[in-house]
Amino acid sequence: MLYYIIGVLVLVLVYFVTLFIIAQIKNNNSLVDIGWGLGFVLISVFSLLYTLITVFNGGLDVYKIATSAMVILWGLRLFLYIGIRNIGKPEDYRYVAMKEKWGNNHPRLQAFFKVFMLQGFFMLLIAAPIYFAYLNTNPASLARLILLIVGVVIFLIGFFFEAVGDAQLRAFLKKRTDRNAIMQKGLWKFTRHPNYFGEVTMWWGQYFAVILTSFGYLAIISPLVITWLLLFVSGIPLLEKKYDDNPAFQAYKKKTSAFFPWFPKKD
Repeated sequence: MLYYIIGVLVLVLVYFVTLFIIAQIKNNNSLVDIGWGLGFVLISVFSLLYTLITVFNGGLDVYKIATSAMVILWGLRLFLYIGIRNIGKPEDYRYVAMKEKWGNNHPRLQAFFKVFMLQGFFMLLIAAPIYFAYLNTNPASLARLILLIVGVVIFLIGFFFEAVGDAQLRAFLKKRTDRNAIMQKGLWKFTRHPNYFGEVTMWWGQYFAVILTSFGYLAIISPLVITWLLLFVSGIPLLEKKYDDNPAFQAYKKKTSAFFPWFPKKD
């Protein structure tokens, strides 16, 4: 157990240090966004290989495989989507603003701790369902299997909202001629942030999938953290602030649910 935990910690540390070095060479801290999903994939693959090679904690079972499969599916899609969208583009405005705020006050050192190490810390918290799936010593049971199935269904609902929402937005942006135009069709008709709703839903699904593992209830830290981040910190508030001066978005905002999908208000 100890070696597994140490392995995960070292993996995440090395991964984010590597991302930091690449980002400094490219002078683009927003590369950390591309690496976000891939980091979870690495944790899942490490867990699979470590358990397979060492027969750790009874070896692989359907619960461990399902948990890793969900994370790998989500992480690879997100990595490819953000990578294709951002590669070769200028540094994201959020990270530019950070650099301007830091000025000459050791901007690289601040980026290391306030961007890369901070994201590594949050990754370790959000990845909690993976650890509990692999550290579990509770025997298989019908209740565990039912909750695993429930978790997978919830995850797939979330995956649909995130993947389809991202695809719809990408198609809209490709055809958009007016930079102030706002996406209001498809899933975006029912929620201003279908991708964020999907992201949060997927991690709640992961939680349900492991809730009956040994101390699995503690894995609730994962969906709580991602929900808090997207609803109150770096997700919705930061993104919508960007559109404060956009009349089209303000009109869209008045009639469309911020997070949970719901029918738009009538004009």
